[in-house]
Amino acid sequence: MIKYFAEVYDEVERFQAHPDDLLISTYPKSGTTWVSEIIDMIYKEGILEKCALEPIYVRVPFLEFAFPGLPAGPELLREAPRPCRIKTHLPVHLLPKSFLEKNCKIIYVARNAKDVAVSFYYFYQMAKVHPEPGTWEEFLEKFMDGNVSFGSWYDHVKGWWDIKEKHRILYLFYEDMKEDLEQEIRKIMEFLERPADENLIKKIAYHTSFKEMSQNPMANYTNVPISFMDHTISPFMRKGVAGDWKNQFTVAQNEHFDENYKMQMKGTRLQFRTEI
Repeated sequence: MIKYFAEVYDEVERFQAHPDDLLISTYPKSGTTWVSEIIDMIYKEGILEKCALEPIYVRVPFLEFAFPGLPAGPELLREAPRPCRIKTHLPVHLLPKSFLEKNCKIIYVARNAKDVAVSFYYFYQMAKVHPEPGTWEEFLEKFMDGNVSFGSWYDHVKGWWDIKEKHRILYLFYEDMKEDLEQEIRKIMEFLERPADENLIKKIAYHTSFKEMSQNPMANYTNVPISFMDHTISPFMRKGVAGDWKNQFTVAQNEHFDENYKMQMKGTRLQFRTEI
């Protein structure tokens, strides 16, 4: 766990969810900000002026967030009007019990492990809450072993997958969103019991495209202090594609990763696409 996040975890663990709160859960670098912006636009009926009033991390507070000089997630959520939309990267076993006890709706987004590893490596370099990642080869080993922030990707995606039938959880895939965003927005709207207005769906799909969001200061994190995120090292929104791992992995690394992946994912029916 990130040091600062671990320091507020006791408060996070005691967090009391409201039954109508919506939780957005992902492993890091899996489309969290993307789906948060989509959901905020749905709730605000596509009115851009309302979405532009505050940055996404205020509109959708990050439950376990903490960093010196910035308001912590539990603090923001204490002041937020309820019900609200909440973001987390916590694996299911660290999630405050109240979310499941209160039967909150949860939207989980999963992204293929190879693209997550690459995106996380660059994020480690620019987001100063992390230690230095080392070389790409070193970081990849750490990722496979689960020795990175929020632990094992394998345990995270499987943990949420395994409870999705017992709770109100919509489990989405990043690759499906890249392939047909309008279809996935329809799924989200149906899950949220919102009328699937086709004009609104098209408007949301346009304004939450990578091109639009990467230029939107209320979504791209460019207004946070450089001591927290240094966009000169790597932008927070770097590429937003499926299959970029091919530009990073060597043939040997890919073979080694595939072998490890088979072992880690043995026995689950959860399947990912590494390209579209």
